[in-house]
Formats: sequence, C-alpha cells, structure tokens
Amino acid sequence: MNTESIPALSPLFRFQWEEAQQCHVVLYPEGMVKLSPSAGEIMKQVNGEANVATIIQTLSELFDGADVGDDVMAFIKEAEGNGWIQLK
Repeated sequence: MNTESIPALSPLFRFQWEEAQQCHVVLYPEGMVKLSPSAGEIMKQVNGEANVATIIQTLSELFDGADVGDDVMAFIKEAEGNGWIQLK
C-alpha cells in the first residue's frame, strides 16, 4: 500500500452508523465491529474513488491541520488485513 492506493469497502462488509451503539460499525454476516470515532471518520472517506493521500488531506483539514498520515495509513493497513477494505 502507498498513498496512491485507492481503498474501497469489500463487498462482504457494510459500513454504517449504528444508532443503538452510538458509533460507526462494520457489519458482516457473522457479526459487527464497533469503530472508534477516528476509525469511523477514516471509513467515511473510503469510497472507492479517493486515494490514501486524498483521505489524509481531507482528514487533516477536518481536524485543523493535525498530522494524521501515520494513523490513517495504520488503520487502512489493519482494515485491509481484516478484509474490510480492498485496495485498487
């Protein structure tokens, strides 16, 4: 993976806000993963069109110029390892 990679949600999973849990979740046939607020913000940017660099830039702007690059890269790598997302 590099900053030009384009993450997309795997067809086996669904990302959504879960009102009962008051957080974003990743749903799959066997269950659900509750995401932290920061993980939810990253997943909101995963649309199959934006590359990792664009996601980092968008989140940095959202969080007043914070250096989020390492955190975004680590989360995307973990999400890919879990099969939640696929990289193009």
